[in-house]
Amino acid sequence: MNPSGTSSAVNLGSGPRLINLALQGGGSHGAFTWGVLDALLADGRIDFEGLSGTSAGAMNAVVLAHGLLQTHGQSRVERYEAARQALAIFWNGIVHLGALSSSVSESLSLWQRAPFGVLFGQMGAGIWPGASWSDEIARYWSSTVSPYQSNPLDINPLKDFLESQVDFGRLAAAARPAVPRVFVVATRVSTGKAEVFSGKRLTAKAVMASACLPMVFRAVEIEGDHFWDGGYTGNPALHPLIYECKSRDIVLVQVNPIRRLELPTQPGEIADRVNEITFNAGLVAEMRAIDFVKRLLAEGRIDPLHYKDVLMHRIDGGAALDRYSASTKSSTDGSLIYALRDLGVVCARAWLMKRHSQLGLECTVDIARDYLDDLRLPVERAPSAVARVLAAGRLPPPVRKA
Repeated sequence: MNPSGTSSAVNLGSGPRLINLALQGGGSHGAFTWGVLDALLADGRIDFEGLSGTSAGAMNAVVLAHGLLQTHGQSRVERYEAARQALAIFWNGIVHLGALSSSVSESLSLWQRAPFGVLFGQMGAGIWPGASWSDEIARYWSSTVSPYQSNPLDINPLKDFLESQVDFGRLAAAARPAVPRVFVVATRVSTGKAEVFSGKRLTAKAVMASACLPMVFRAVEIEGDHFWDGGYTGNPALHPLIYECKSRDIVLVQVNPIRRLELPTQPGEIADRVNEITFNAGLVAEMRAIDFVKRLLAEGRIDPLHYKDVLMHRIDGGAALDRYSASTKSSTDGSLIYALRDLGVVCARAWLMKRHSQLGLECTVDIARDYLDDLRLPVERAPSAVARVLAAGRLPPPVRKA
């Protein structure tokens, strides 16, 4: 089936616009995504076909889908309200459990004292808000102690919490289109390639693999293979939404800034920026491939019946979100979480007011300006360059007719 030939009829009718969501990971900054999702659900003019998420984005995706599932068969308004409630319960639980972990005995281990700060933290000198946390983890790393020694019991409190919030069995068996397809990406340690978990393979372990920072947690074993954080290879992965879903519209909820104008000079600032660049690399590669295919389609160099003309959109916090340093990604302080949620609501409402009418019609992201700079390949190198760019960007091969 031609993937680009179905979405116009779906998206340009009088009903809700059908979109795919791509949700970045970013620790506690995933609360911004919570606010975006809450606003989209409350607006009522959006339906979801596919959800792709990494790390905290993966958590938001499975919780949203689980909420829709709880009222399957009821009205659309009731289902969307249930999804909003599920997201609120999850993030309120994160705040509550984070507060509990900060108040327990100092005699407990690092991993027991701050499970949510550790899991929601990122690599770098500033991963904990207090200097004592930074000093302690720095001592662990400088002495070459890996998680296999420092966390021999593989303690991961968030896994139990997530399993209490999401019925993964029901989610795997859920019928479409009542519940959107969910795609969670992790990085296969042995090959360094992205692994997408969906359907029956979508479990709490898969979500934990998507959030597994290798210097903090032991690699997550699934089906005999081991996985690390999905942010290294896809933050988030766009190709499942392109290949597995019919809608051309992909709305990226971005929490990691691509650009920072000020040069980082302090150790923590440098580590934060390296972290941002690393965890945006997969997204930039896929954006490059999307841009290349779109230009080939526009110039008639490849068959539009075989390649989807993706319409990219983005909701981000702009300068307001950029003011939050990467070190705050480890904080579960309620005031931070709720401020980020409120910012997400505001940004999503502004995006809906400005961009909703363009869904199904045009791309609202300047991919070349925002992601590629001077790295665009000339279309004259097609078609030989197509295979290389598709491989680098992990876009799917052409859809073959039966």
